[in-house]
Formats: sequence, C-alpha cells, structure tokens
Amino acid sequence: MFKNFSWGHGVAVALGLFMSFILFLIFVFSSGMQNSELISDSYYEDELAYQEIINAKNNADLLTEKPVYHQNKEGITITFPQSVKPENANIHFELFRTDDSNLDVKKDIPLDGKNQFQIPAKVIFPGSYTLKVKWENNKKPYQVDYDIQWK
Repeated sequence: MFKNFSWGHGVAVALGLFMSFILFLIFVFSSGMQNSELISDSYYEDELAYQEIINAKNNADLLTEKPVYHQNKEGITITFPQSVKPENANIHFELFRTDDSNLDVKKDIPLDGKNQFQIPAKVIFPGSYTLKVKWENNKKPYQVDYDIQWK
C-alpha cells in the first residue's frame, strides 16, 4: 500500500488533515458561542471618563472601613459602616454580568435605617457578577467593586 506513497502524497495528506482540523474548530466552537457582545456600547466615551473611576476607587481605598456585602437566600445585602455617611443616603449600584448584559442590574437606591440596602434574589440569576457600589461624600466620589458568584 505504501510502495507508491511519496513525499508529495504526504504533503497532500497533511494539508488535507490540517484543513479538516481547522474546519472542525470553526464549526464546533462557533456553535458554542452564546452571546459575544461588547461590555459597553459607548466604549470609547467610557474609556475617556475612566480617570474619574480610578479616582473614586482610590478615594474608597483610603477609607478605614469599607462597605461589605453578605449573600443569603433573600439576596445580596450591602452594609455601610457607621463611619461612612453617603450624601443624601443615596447609593448607585451596578450588578454587572460579564457574559450577558440582559442580566445587568443598575439602580439608585437609598440606605435604610441600618445603613444598608438589599438587592433582591428575584433579580439575580445564577452566575458570576461584578458588583460596583458608588456613592458621594462631601462632593467626593467613591467606588468599591466586588466579584460575586451567585448560586
């Protein structure tokens, strides 16, 4: 069988196998892609304003006590320490889902009497999120980010 098999035949077989492998990767992995989208529709405008986010995160890093979050079956509760008093007790949070922007949650919410607020479980679907909590104090912006795995 291999008597008439020359190096030219070997190159042709190798090239055919390589092309088959590439086609296999194209058809198998492209069908596995669910939702590939940009993080933001206004990416370049967001990039220009990113210095403000850096400043807000640096301001939050200078705090001795930072807001903390707790997960339970009712949802995610974010508690602010007594030393942190946001202006108007108003907080902006973004629960950012990296793989599907349809599951993002963005809202301005006031703190309750216990200096906390809750994101109800009914708006959170299982998966990985980034929680961005933003507030102002004395006209100074603050932001803390948490990576959350909701089950």
